Amino acid sequence: MSDAPEYAKGLAGVIANESKLSDVQGQEGILRYLGYNINDLVEHTTFEEVIHLLHRGKLPNQAELDSITESLRAQRELPDGVIDFLKSAPNDAGPMDVLRTAVSMLGLYDTRGEHQNRDLNEDRALSICAKIPLIVGYYHRARQGLDLPPIRKDLSEAAHFLYLANGEEPGPEATKTLDVAYILHADHGMNASTFSARVTIATLSDIYSAITSAIGTLKGPLHGGANEGVIHMLQKIGSVDKVDAYVEDCLANKKKIMGIGHRVYRVLDPRAPHLQKMAQKLTDELGETKWLQMSERIAELMREKKGLNANVD
Repeated sequence: MSDAPEYAKGLAGVIANESKLSDVQGQEGILRYLGYNINDLVEHTTFEEVIHLLHRGKLPNQAELDSITESLRAQRELPDGVIDFLKSAPNDAGPMDVLRTAVSMLGLYDTRGEHQNRDLNEDRALSICAKIPLIVGYYHRARQGLDLPPIRKDLSEAAHFLYLANGEEPGPEATKTLDVAYILHADHGMNASTFSARVTIATLSDIYSAITSAIGTLKGPLHGGANEGVIHMLQKIGSVDKVDAYVEDCLANKKKIMGIGHRVYRVLDPRAPHLQKMAQKLTDELGETKWLQMSERIAELMREKKGLNANVD
């Protein structure tokens, strides 16, 4: 017998922490935030309400919703130094690289100290939530040589991001689609990026360092970077009539097909049907159908050939 110690690959089955925020039941395909099924939250709440749920531990009444909405919108500003960085960053830089660096820079401009002060950190957490869309939207425009539109305080979180990115107020379908995506991605238990953030903050470091660690982890193609991988894959395939041959080649040569399968969910990812439904509505509104058709054909083939379902990517 080998004397080598046993270990859990990927920490499978190892209890590293406890959390009441989300409950991921992979065998059943169920996701809950503080006891609320993700299906109910998507149908009956907004992203701002889910932020209150995750940050305050309960769904808000109207006064509480108004308060947290006002707090988020009041934080829609970036230090001049961060804006200068976004304007000067290389146009071909990866958006996640830019986001990681910009969030780290935010810590330079927060001079309040007291990094273990819970009240301050709750304020910082909301501030980071409000500022990340600004960073992404501004860089998206800056890399194209476009002007940065003025901040607005009258739009929801989803609508304001689309406004920043596109320079015009979005329609209701696009806003609803992004709002749903925000809700579906708001929390997912002890995933890799959460784990790295917890490790960093457990050293009594600051919240900006913890979120920077999380973004660096999220960037990886085996985690959040899979979204980008799906886009590149669809662009490479090019058209619906080439999907079957692409999938056959990948299977024959044991190549990974992005957006398929999940480490935790052994049945259909409960978030995927909501995004598929919203993608269909948005596709109908925009009149561009091939990307969704290609994605659906890939998912169909992988269910037939490998018994694997599409994930949230």
